[in-house]
Amino acid sequence: MSKIKILIICILFLFAFIIGFKNLNKPQPLKNTINKVIPKPSITFIKNTVVSLLKDKVEQALSGTEGTYGVAIKNFKTGESFNLNEHKVFIAASLYKNWIMAETFNQISKGDINEDQILSQSISVLNDEFNISEEDAELKEGTVTMRVKEALEKMITVSDNYAALLLSEKIRFSRVSSYLQKHGFNESSLGVPPKTTVYDMALFYEKLYKGELADQVYTTKMLDLLKKQQRKGGLPKYLPLNTEIAHKTGELGSVKHDGGIVFSNRGDYIIVVMSETGSQSAAAERIANISKTVYEYFN
Repeated sequence: MSKIKILIICILFLFAFIIGFKNLNKPQPLKNTINKVIPKPSITFIKNTVVSLLKDKVEQALSGTEGTYGVAIKNFKTGESFNLNEHKVFIAASLYKNWIMAETFNQISKGDINEDQILSQSISVLNDEFNISEEDAELKEGTVTMRVKEALEKMITVSDNYAALLLSEKIRFSRVSSYLQKHGFNESSLGVPPKTTVYDMALFYEKLYKGELADQVYTTKMLDLLKKQQRKGGLPKYLPLNTEIAHKTGELGSVKHDGGIVFSNRGDYIIVVMSETGSQSAAAERIANISKTVYEYFN
């Protein structure tokens, strides 16, 4: 074979090798695979669907209600939330005692007062000082004497009004109002009567839960008091036995409220229900049913 033929064969062989190498490294489509980009699920759609389910459940529990209800719900684990009439102003009733508790612990933490300090005042002075008429006064004569620690527990766990008045006289409403402003409870006021919204009460419980109202020691003390609540005809009524809940009730005239934090295996959550109806007992039952519905939904 001539040198020219050998050279031509070598060139052809080299050319074939180069072409084959390029094809070898060229990405090949996978067999049985549809070459389409599969769109990612819409997070917004999923979130809205979940919120819609919670909304439907709560609205079903509210079906047929008379009067006006405000509701605020927020699950700390999932972020799911629902609000109804969250900025409507209600008479706070005994929910204002949450603020008295918080400012009392604030002053204790600063050394202005201490938990063992004895508070004492005549009932007539307290009634006059807080503009309680003779018709509305639970007590009319005698003296109320309690340690700060005892007054805090009675005020929260059994909603004792004179315990609240003793503490209020000591810590001053002006400082409580400053406390509300400092922590952004802009829809709440200590007028006559005190007023608030479910938005502000839910914000209070959220800040308490996150330790934003006090240090760990006093945050724990406040939560422990709320967990000892003895009025259980509202939020806890239909929850499973031993469900842990830190809450405060409120009732006055046509209003009935209950709000707090439910501690659940599937996620702790806030629930605040405030109502203005013609029947406290009917409202309490409605609040209990809403609470049951929300618990079952989350769990």
